[in-house]
Amino acid sequence: MPDILVVDDDPNLREVVTYALSRAGFSVRTVRDGREALAEVDRHPPDLVVLDVMMPELDGLEVCRRIRAKGRLPIVFLSSRDEEVDRVLGLEMGGDDYITKPFSTRELVARVRAVLRRAAPPDPHETAEQALSWQGLRLDPASRRVFVNDAEVTLTATEFEMLRALLRAPGRVLRRDTLAEATYGPGHHVADRTLDSHVSRMRRKLRDAGIDPITAVRGVGYRLGQ
Repeated sequence: MPDILVVDDDPNLREVVTYALSRAGFSVRTVRDGREALAEVDRHPPDLVVLDVMMPELDGLEVCRRIRAKGRLPIVFLSSRDEEVDRVLGLEMGGDDYITKPFSTRELVARVRAVLRRAAPPDPHETAEQALSWQGLRLDPASRRVFVNDAEVTLTATEFEMLRALLRAPGRVLRRDTLAEATYGPGHHVADRTLDSHVSRMRRKLRDAGIDPITAVRGVGYRLGQ
């Protein structure tokens, strides 16, 4: 039973989200602010955090930044702000998904399941996929780890799946809709700007590690290699 930590300063929203996720079969814990969230993550890391953006004292973006400094724990943002710049900022801070209020609880559950699916280790009963590599870049599906010249690069679950899709087709241009389906699964609508934000953050991490393997093809998508 996946363990979900819900972080929101609105008690009514915490109750609604808890009810929806519990009915869907998740174990749910709640906290009311960012400082409590960080303490809870340190004390007993959950499988995923549902994180409100607008909170007093320590907002969700700062909480996300501090969580990301320690690892790849999946994060789904909740926000009353639907401006594109806010969505992009949340994703570039390391969020795996961003849901605006008001939202359907059915959509929330579906998004949480999708992020957990992307973050889950491979099924040991399935045929193990071999490591994928390209010019000093190596992705190991079994351990869900990425290396550049043997130095590990920490990616979110979403970034990992995007890079895996690109490594499976080196030199080939992947359209945005193809990349979205490979990352999120079929039937999941993803705005182009959302996809671009994930790719931008992933490319920045790889450049920091000394490699820049992904090329943007204007108006189409992305390609591994020049």
